Amino acid sequence: MWQRGWRDQVWDQLNRPWDLIVIGGGITGAGILREAARAGLRTLLVEGHDFSSGTSSRSSKMVHGGLRYLKNGQIKLTLESVRERERLLREARGLVSSVGQLMVSFPEDNTPLRVFGVGLILYDLLAFKWGHRRYSPAGLKALCPPLTGPGLVGGYRYFDGQADDSRLVLRLIQEAVRDGGTALNYARVESLLRQGSALVSGVALRDLAPGSGGRSAEVHAPVVISATGAWADDLRAQVGAPRRLRKLRGSHLVFQPSKLPLTRTVCMIHPEDGRPVFAFPWEGVVLAGTTDVDHGQEMQTDLAIQPTEVDYILASLERTFPDLKLTTKDVQATFAGIRSVVDTGKADPSKESREYVLWQEEGLLTVTGGKLTTFRLMAHDALRMVRSRLPGQPVFDPRKRVFDLPPADSELRGDYDPATRSRLAGRYAADAPALTAAAQPGELTPIDGGPSLWAELRWTARVEGVVHLDDLLLRRVRLGLTAPQGGLPLLDPIRAIVQPELGWDDARWQQEAEDYARLWKRCYSLAG
Repeated sequence: MWQRGWRDQVWDQLNRPWDLIVIGGGITGAGILREAARAGLRTLLVEGHDFSSGTSSRSSKMVHGGLRYLKNGQIKLTLESVRERERLLREARGLVSSVGQLMVSFPEDNTPLRVFGVGLILYDLLAFKWGHRRYSPAGLKALCPPLTGPGLVGGYRYFDGQADDSRLVLRLIQEAVRDGGTALNYARVESLLRQGSALVSGVALRDLAPGSGGRSAEVHAPVVISATGAWADDLRAQVGAPRRLRKLRGSHLVFQPSKLPLTRTVCMIHPEDGRPVFAFPWEGVVLAGTTDVDHGQEMQTDLAIQPTEVDYILASLERTFPDLKLTTKDVQATFAGIRSVVDTGKADPSKESREYVLWQEEGLLTVTGGKLTTFRLMAHDALRMVRSRLPGQPVFDPRKRVFDLPPADSELRGDYDPATRSRLAGRYAADAPALTAAAQPGELTPIDGGPSLWAELRWTARVEGVVHLDDLLLRRVRLGLTAPQGGLPLLDPIRAIVQPELGWDDARWQQEAEDYARLWKRCYSLAG
């Protein structure tokens, strides 16, 4: 799709007429691009860094209804979320999957176990399903032997969804491009364009990719939508709008299963503030988080977890799994991201609403807030709001599938287990047969015992718009989180596969490898 030279082709075509410009290549922007392209609109999505490089590659990886939002009285948000979760579980198999969750309770928890039970009844009813069950302490320990916290009262098992968030974004963008949309990463919006005192009518772009010479372009369209998440206030300031967002940092720790051996999600209440903390298996590792604190620092794409957040997560794990004796030495990697919510001044950041909002200001439509699960609803609401300014006033049909049908198993070359086949079809969809066909001998095997295959590196380097090595290792194939030391010990065999596909000379590879090592150590390891 994005083979060598594709960026030059896109830049050469930026002066064509556009119906819609979307700023932001996260889950919200990707969803808008998908629905707009499906409706036949000439749509351009621009992202200042890499696709999904902000919040959408640093989420809790959960496609969930937000059980805890019921406690805050956000019934509408939960209803929408559980139904979108069910849709994604049906339509994106292999990319979004159902996962068992254990809600555990201890005597000192601020929410009694019976309250969880009532909440789960409502949670299941909203989704038109019945999947929860109460367990005694002995029953919970049979399901999850590491649960040895003293005084365990009992808990519930229920089901939610889980995804590779970055691959979810990429699949949306790729399917939109196949439908006629255009997406460009490393294209920073320098300013919004207006004709005199008229409404916003375009953007001024700067190319940030190496070797581009910093070329620039002015691109015009009758509709400009900002889907920039935590950065939305910066664009809104260009039209004189006041800041309205609160930036909250969520951070996670990553463990090898040998250190935190979980086969299902465990949700625990933090003893310090009563917030839920999750520990769950994902892509061959186990994640634990998240924190929810005011960021209070300069905004940047690559963030680092703070020591207080490390202690916070470890404290919850220590109470729930005391026999594991987890310490910072057991942490393989970390990641941190920013999510934006409307700032209402609540003392507790977790009490702020997670519902999405839309603001039209001087012709700029901003859509922000919300969550990974509800991207489709956000896209439809945004497009309906600007429909009168779009050519032909198109109709956006919410009954259509979000994703195209994946390829049949028989189309994939190779001898591997059904789970791997499903994973490839879910992540790569229409490209999965070509990925397996392009594999060299020995490349349809796992990388370092994890779920990713060596062939994925070759394919993503060849056609998935990789500009920097961290695009490949942190977002396309998630070795930066799943492999020990962020995959740094594997750079030699990785180089042999991807350097020819990327067309980098030895000097470029050396620079990219050094930059990636510095980035990983600074922002994804405790050493940073």
